[in-house]
Amino acid sequence: MNGTLTVLVPVIVGLVQVVKLLGAPARFLPLVAVALGLLASTLVADATLLEGVIAGLSAVGLFSSGKAILGK
Repeated sequence: MNGTLTVLVPVIVGLVQVVKLLGAPARFLPLVAVALGLLASTLVADATLLEGVIAGLSAVGLFSSGKAILGK
C-alpha cells in the first residue's frame, strides 16, 4: 500500500462517521468503508483495487480498535 492510502485510512474513518451520523445502519458501515477505500484507490491514490479494499478494511479495524480501547 502506498503512502497516500495510509494517510487516507483515518480520513475514511471520519467519512464513515459522517455517514453514521446521517443515519446509516451500523451493519452497512464496513461496506461503506470498503467502498470509500475503493474510491480513494482509484481517484486519489492511483493504486490497485486490492489496496483500496485493504484501506477500507484497515479503517474498519482502526475504528474497532479505538472503540475497544476507549470502552465505548
